[in-house]
Amino acid sequence: MDSLVIVDAANVVGSVPDGWWRDRHGAAERLRDALGGYAAAGLPGLAGPPLEIVLVVEGAARAVTSAGDVRVESARGSGDDRIVQLVADEGGGRDCLVVTADRELRRRVEALGARVAGPRAVRGGRDGA
Repeated sequence: MDSLVIVDAANVVGSVPDGWWRDRHGAAERLRDALGGYAAAGLPGLAGPPLEIVLVVEGAARAVTSAGDVRVESARGSGDDRIVQLVADEGGGRDCLVVTADRELRRRVEALGARVAGPRAVRGGRDGA
């Protein structure tokens, strides 16, 4: 069974001050497109291939759609609540990794058995904290 990797789009996009706030939708699309390569290759040191990658978007990025190997889930309300629900519904019985730097979200998903990694895990570097 594929490992499940859930990415907190708002948190990961917001981790780099590259002007993302001028185009939140475009920033989320760029992240989605960058994540596609990880499905077959895995995340070195964190999750081996193949991966099921889910990008959770909210707010101005809500209209971003799935593409390639990345499934996009649009949160109707809180992105954090949607991520917790995905871990509860789809993470049981398999390796589940949530990518975020949000401490409260980390606490919530770890309580459900998920592992966590910081934004650098999908931003070109490794970050297990």
